[in-house]
Amino acid sequence: MAASIFRNAGQILLPVKFAISRRLCLASQSPPQLHGFSNLDSLVSAVITAVTSCASISNCRSIHCKVMKSLSFSHGFIGDQLVSAYLRLGFTKDACNMFDELPDRDLVSWNSFISGFSRRGDLSNCLNAFSAMKLETGVEANEGTIVPLISACTETRALDIGTYIHGFILKFGMLLELRIANVLINMYGKSGYLDGASGLFEAIPIPNLVSWNSIIAVHVQTGKPEEGIGYFIRSRRAGIKPDQATLITTLEACEELGSAKLAEAIHGFLFITGLDSNLTLATGLLSLYSKLGSLVASQKVFSHIRNPDSIAWTAMLASYGVHGKGKEAVKTFNLMVKEGVAPDHVTFTHLLNACSHAGLLKEGKAYFEVMTLIYGVEPRVDHFSCMVDLMGRAGLLSDAYKLIISMPMKPNSGVWGALMGACKKHNNIELGKEAFDNMLALEPLDSRNYLSLSNMYSSAGLRKESSEVRGLMKKRSVIRIPGSSCIEHGKRIHRFVSGDRSHPLEEEISKKLEELVKKVRGSGAWARTEFVLQDVDDEEVREDMINKHSEKLAIAFGLMVSANLRMPLVITKNLRICGDCHEFAKVVSRLEGREIIIRDKKRFHHFSNGSCSCRDYW
Repeated sequence: MAASIFRNAGQILLPVKFAISRRLCLASQSPPQLHGFSNLDSLVSAVITAVTSCASISNCRSIHCKVMKSLSFSHGFIGDQLVSAYLRLGFTKDACNMFDELPDRDLVSWNSFISGFSRRGDLSNCLNAFSAMKLETGVEANEGTIVPLISACTETRALDIGTYIHGFILKFGMLLELRIANVLINMYGKSGYLDGASGLFEAIPIPNLVSWNSIIAVHVQTGKPEEGIGYFIRSRRAGIKPDQATLITTLEACEELGSAKLAEAIHGFLFITGLDSNLTLATGLLSLYSKLGSLVASQKVFSHIRNPDSIAWTAMLASYGVHGKGKEAVKTFNLMVKEGVAPDHVTFTHLLNACSHAGLLKEGKAYFEVMTLIYGVEPRVDHFSCMVDLMGRAGLLSDAYKLIISMPMKPNSGVWGALMGACKKHNNIELGKEAFDNMLALEPLDSRNYLSLSNMYSSAGLRKESSEVRGLMKKRSVIRIPGSSCIEHGKRIHRFVSGDRSHPLEEEISKKLEELVKKVRGSGAWARTEFVLQDVDDEEVREDMINKHSEKLAIAFGLMVSANLRMPLVITKNLRICGDCHEFAKVVSRLEGREIIIRDKKRFHHFSNGSCSCRDYW
């Protein structure tokens, strides 16, 4: 019997506690009565419907009993449906016992059994069932057997076992099955083995849409957006018509690349094909434009969406927030509610974040209160993080600390990081050190924690303490992520790192940067060398180092190659912008009469006429 084989192969998982979703209101309903039907077919159909929609284990067991009295498990595969229902509800032992009761287990039954475990990410029992199938019946596996096995390996990142199953597939000549090839591409790609995924894809004689979607997605999701775009272009040349999944992944690639021109090209494609009316794609597009620095384009996309849902409203609200437009975010929220669209916890996270970025203390506190009282949204850790940031911005460090202590859940590093940022701004070294200690306990190898404390000490003129923190990083082998800045020009994304001399126009860029530095320093904005993170005592060397930060190189390059004074320079940085580069961008925006938009790890900074949208708090 299957259950006995399972005990030999591995211990059966104990039933897990099942949390019933609010949407599954059928849980409280009584099981259907199996009488009053004119014929067997209608009875079987009603039972199958009841089983597939069953939301409670008690009802499932009740239907099971009634089927034993009035029907056969073979009618309409009712037995297989009950097994699937038990697995879906998380009751593995009931599912195994039910499977043992099936009188005529065929390949469909075994495949359904394996698929049930696969959907739960239970690789161990998938393999146990697969072994039992071969030992007990000798039935040959088919596509319906292999696909859920590979899917379970993908879900659990079990590449070694997936490779073994790949060998089984080759042995039995099943690789030509397109569904099998597609799930293998997905498995290898998501495991980081892109060469294996690409090799499988190239071996497919005629890839279908799923094949193309898989190879595009695994490259984009593993940090290879340019290659993903390359496959998308190839799919178009092959005459493949993209679907929503293709285009959502392509939009993600545009974001990773930071390419506004590519985003505009995809937008044009959506418009020509009529897909711009697709709500999911339109929402993704407006979010993309915002992340690429074009809030105006986001507004235009949103204005053309008919009947935006909660996700679309939230995306527009979030766009205003990250660009420092807190009042516009509040207006958007109020309009959303007026239109009868219910906000969720994600909406409130972005709303509170918008209030924080814009310094709307009164509004932020009010929304934090009504979030639960009126909208029934319980505060999560992200909401507390926003409130700590909001209070810290206003200088209410004591209130922010009290809020952290009173949190019903354990504060994460984001919460403590918000407090530490406020301590740096308001020069509260003692509380900032406590925040650092808590961050370090949670994430001891995150370089950002050490750099935050080092910067706080530097800003307070405590050079010795700052140096000691950097020494601690070296002692603990904490790797610092190198800062880089990117700017789009022509058909390329130009990436700069501090002191970069690799660009083909390096000599011209250096001359332009030197000219800008002289202008900025000549205007009275002296170098803030406390933001130099290396242990260097010579002040001239420190100033030279900070003058060659990646943001400054990108600004110099942008001004050098861009003649259109009305076009802003849009720069993307992988880390938080330092204080000296922030001041440098402010002054350059005034001296050169150019708007400069820098997106750092946390938010957008819009520099214009010598000021920044963040009001010098980030």
